[in-house]
Parts: sequence; C-alpha cells; structure tokens
Amino acid sequence: MNGIAMGAGVCISVHGKFRVATENSIFAMPENALGLFPDAGHFLSRLHGFFGEFLGLTGTRLDGAEMLACGLATHFVPSAKLSLLEKALISRAASATSSCDLAFISAIIDEYSLQQPALNEKSALHKMDVIDKCFSRPTVEDILSALEKEVTTTDANKAGDEWLASTIRSLKKASPMSLKICLRSIREGRVQAMDECLVRQYSICCHAMRGQISKDFREGCRAIVWDKDKKPKWKPSSLDLITDHMVDHYFSRLDGDEELKLPQRSNLPVFANAKL
Repeated sequence: MNGIAMGAGVCISVHGKFRVATENSIFAMPENALGLFPDAGHFLSRLHGFFGEFLGLTGTRLDGAEMLACGLATHFVPSAKLSLLEKALISRAASATSSCDLAFISAIIDEYSLQQPALNEKSALHKMDVIDKCFSRPTVEDILSALEKEVTTTDANKAGDEWLASTIRSLKKASPMSLKICLRSIREGRVQAMDECLVRQYSICCHAMRGQISKDFREGCRAIVWDKDKKPKWKPSSLDLITDHMVDHYFSRLDGDEELKLPQRSNLPVFANAKL
C-alpha cells in the first residue's frame, strides 16, 4: 500500500494476508463526509478497543506507521526497498519447495521491514484512552457528548484540545444518517463473519443508492465531487431527527433475487475459509 488507500481501495487491500505499508501510505474511510458509509464493518470492528469506531465515524487519516501499529498493516517497508523485496519474493519463492508457506513469505518480508517505525507525536493512537472512553458509547449522540465533555476537563492540554476540536468538527460535518449507519454497521460486524458483513453492506449500499429515506449520498456527491462547494445540505439535518425505524430500513433485507449471493467455494485455503 505504497500510496493512498481510501474507501474502496482499503476494502480491496485490507483483507490480504500480508499488508505492506510504507512512509507514503495514507489510509482513510471518508465515506460519511460523502453521505454514504464505510463499507468496512468487518475489519474496523476488529481493531483494538474502539479505534474502529473512531476511524469509521471521523474519517481520520493514518500514515504507514500508524497502520502498522493498529494492525491495518502487517509490515512496514521503506519504499526504497520495495523493488528489492519484490525481487526477493519472486526469486526465492520460485526456488523454494514450499512457496505457499505463509511463514516463509512473512520471513522474506521481515528482512526488509522496520519493526516499529516511530509514531508522529500528534497520532490519534496516543489518544487511545480518550477514544475508548468516548467511542465506546452506545449512540453517536452519546459519543459527541462524551467528546464535548472531554474538552471541558481541566487537565486537557493545548494539543489535546486541538485534537478533540478536530474530532468533533469531523463528526458534525458528516451526514447524520451516515454516522448512524456507520456505528451500527461496525457494532454488528463484531459478531458477524465476512460473508455476513458483505451481504449486509451490499444491502445498505442498495438502500442508500435508492434514497427512499435520505438522499444524502447524491447530495454529498454534488457538494464534494461535482459542484465542489463543500457545503452539503444533509436531510435529515441533525441526529435527533433520525429515528431507529429510519436506520432499520438500511439494514432490512432486499427483495427476492436482489440479495447478494456469494459463490460457494470449497477449494479456498484454510485462512480464507476461516475469514469467511
């Protein structure tokens, strides 16, 4: 992942057995700001603590060192060594008798990896105590309220105040409906296998495209992609206008043959079957 991995780019790469980040890596799931939702409930829900909720709701960007630290990447290789790594994988795997041995491949990548690249002093990973405290709350409203209470604490330093303010701004700029969908999707993903997550996310996406409850995705595309005024007019315009029934609609099953049907495969490797 030697560059930008955002949205769909994340979903393509993050399920690989080996995920190599570099100093050029940029990770984010910014869909809430576009009026959609992060279709990544399976892996966000499996990050340490409530870091997945934080990333999904705020769209915060991570660099390569942060990706390694939180488990989104399995290795960190300086970009200057990528060509050497590629040559080593090709030549040594071709000559080995067990080129499909995962430990064998991992050992090759390890030779070119930095084990613990330094985290930026402003990294959100330094705020895990606050993240777990606030983003563990049951609703988006409760999360926002908890963050705002943190701002008023007497022991908050200037850097902490800036991070809190930025986090609150990100939540308040995003589509309220998207935030509600995102939080529920991540929470449900904690107890679902990959195939269940894919079916659920497909259904949510179809409902979002149809715009029966909210047309926020169209509005987000208008404001961010087409007109580029960056002033989306979300409807519903606030969290308190969204009922549980409205959110339930996005998680309802599609009609008949519209449901996503995954192919049955019996020849997948053990780790792939375990994930599914």
